Amino acid sequence: MTDGAPTLEDVARVAGVSRATVSRVINGIRNVDTEIQKVVRRAIEETGYAPNRVARSLVTRRTGAIALVVSGAGEPDGPVDPRYSTRVFGDPFFGRVVGGVVDFLRRHAMHPLLMLADTEQARADVVAHLRQGGADGALLVSTHAEDPLPGMCVRAALPVVLFARPTPPIPISYVDLAHRAGAGLAADHLVARGCRHVATISGPLDVPASQDRLAGFRDAMARHGHAYVPNETGNFTHESGESAMTRLLAGVPEVDGVFAANDLMAAGALGVLAHAGRQVPADVAVIGFDDSSPAQSCRPQLTTVRQPVEDMGAEMARLVLAHIDDPAVPPRSVIFDPTLVIRDSA
Repeated sequence: MTDGAPTLEDVARVAGVSRATVSRVINGIRNVDTEIQKVVRRAIEETGYAPNRVARSLVTRRTGAIALVVSGAGEPDGPVDPRYSTRVFGDPFFGRVVGGVVDFLRRHAMHPLLMLADTEQARADVVAHLRQGGADGALLVSTHAEDPLPGMCVRAALPVVLFARPTPPIPISYVDLAHRAGAGLAADHLVARGCRHVATISGPLDVPASQDRLAGFRDAMARHGHAYVPNETGNFTHESGESAMTRLLAGVPEVDGVFAANDLMAAGALGVLAHAGRQVPADVAVIGFDDSSPAQSCRPQLTTVRQPVEDMGAEMARLVLAHIDDPAVPPRSVIFDPTLVIRDSA
């Protein structure tokens, strides 16, 4: 070891590789063999070497950070909604996305930078931050179908990946689920149980995922001979599930099977059914969507359509790193397959 702070040469000597190889590992260049990366990182720990991140960023023009942006449409000139962050961070779905993103970035020596964009000014700030090099790229989780931020990022030619298919269509990479197929799994299961009077609680119908889940469920039920499936619309919250289930019981009192477009609404429906004296699943079978934490915490535990959200978050991160490495890479979509998780409610 040299006197003073450890150097790249010290790390290279301990690792038994060249100084250039150590530099490539530290700078996040991903054409280095995985085993060699492990050896170099062990040598960094052993020597106590601390990269000069300022100097490194001047050479690579990289920050080592990826912005994770939660965005909604918001009001053009409206005030910040103080409940926005509470709703976002209180949603178990968002926590699963973050988990998948963070685990992947950590393995690639990258760091997430959380940003909220719920107003026109906040969205402009996100774009400016990325243009000025505040992060190397961005992962967008939009909470509103009319969110303009994805389009703003595309026009600014920024390396960005979106969770879920955009509305309207724009040339942006995204990950999504085969929502129609997932809803079809729910329909098939309810019919197999012998349900004859089936209804559904959809999400907001301006959201592509909600549209696809409703259409997929109705298409599958039609194949089973059910020409009409009543629907009440919610907004993916527990309270909206309660309201929708109350309306369904009033309009379709003979209902014996319900598919809700997410677990929170399904959990809300369970409470209303219990209050009405309907046993689940003996009187009414209930199926949710997502396989999030409420599916297991409610009673009875929910049968639900699982989307592998953690894997989807990791794939978002993988795609954005590919765009950062090669800006000429064309936009890509990656669609994941759902599975049915059978528990007690159906």
